[in-house]
Amino acid sequence: MKDEMYVYILRCRDGTLYTGWTNDLPRRLDTHNAGRGAKYTRGRLPVTLVYSETVADRGAALRREIEIKRMTRGEKLALIRESGGAPK
Repeated sequence: MKDEMYVYILRCRDGTLYTGWTNDLPRRLDTHNAGRGAKYTRGRLPVTLVYSETVADRGAALRREIEIKRMTRGEKLALIRESGGAPK
């Protein structure tokens, strides 16, 4: 699917979680770890991908990102755990 997007959660070095979206997950992870990603992650490197999901298009990605960002930390950790990730 050409318009396929990804919503993801990263665990930063300090243990905080960052949520974002992209159409190229490996490239975006590399961008974050090179210090060229979101301002939030630049001072918290390295980051590790702990969760991702595929969505149909940009609009769906934006909506899902907002949903996840509104979750409590506990809810995010449960989402990661349910997907097979290993939350701390």
